[in-house]
Amino acid sequence: MEKEKIKEKSEKKLRILVAVFLGITTLLVAWAGWIGSLHGGIQAINFTKSNNLAAKGNAEYNVAAQVYISDLCAWNTILSLQVDMETAKEKGNTDEAKAIETKIQKIMNGSCSPRLLEAISSANWQEKTNSPFEKEEFVKGYFEEADKIRNESQQVMEEGKQDNLRGDSYKLVSVIYSLVLFLLGIVGVLKDFGSRKMLFIFSVGILIFGIIYMLTIPMPTGFDITSFFNHK
Repeated sequence: MEKEKIKEKSEKKLRILVAVFLGITTLLVAWAGWIGSLHGGIQAINFTKSNNLAAKGNAEYNVAAQVYISDLCAWNTILSLQVDMETAKEKGNTDEAKAIETKIQKIMNGSCSPRLLEAISSANWQEKTNSPFEKEEFVKGYFEEADKIRNESQQVMEEGKQDNLRGDSYKLVSVIYSLVLFLLGIVGVLKDFGSRKMLFIFSVGILIFGIIYMLTIPMPTGFDITSFFNHK
């Protein structure tokens, strides 16, 4: 009699524990599914943002390339006219030299970018090879903004890929929790108490593993659970 009462109490405790862990696991499945969907949403946002930035970066690059080519042509023209002006001065053709100087000023005012004007103001005209376009840093300056936008696009794309991986990881967590639900359901079907107890312990072990694995996965960027209750 005493053994039967002990066995009955043990089975009752086991049934209660199974019910409790079924509830906990069900909540965890819902949580993993929700967080996984948030990662998927952020992934889509990041991919869209990355594509928009890439398009903007390409447009900026095309504009920079046009400015670069225009400045290069203007520089070569100014350099050639500068040589003609110096030659005219050497020959004593003052009027011709002034006319060439006026032409140079018109080209500088109408065809040169601020970057090239700054380079011209600091150039040594006596050294005909002193071209700013021979300096890698000067040339890169034309495409600095485009490169900045492109790098930002790539960074956002990488963030989107990370969100995709994390979303997939949460799907795996959901599968683990679903396995726990399945095993806990079998616990209630088995008749042998020892087998039920062992299967329950095994199920709890898998559940703990799933929780630990889930905690290693970063939450979505900017996640704040209170924000979902502040809609107006």
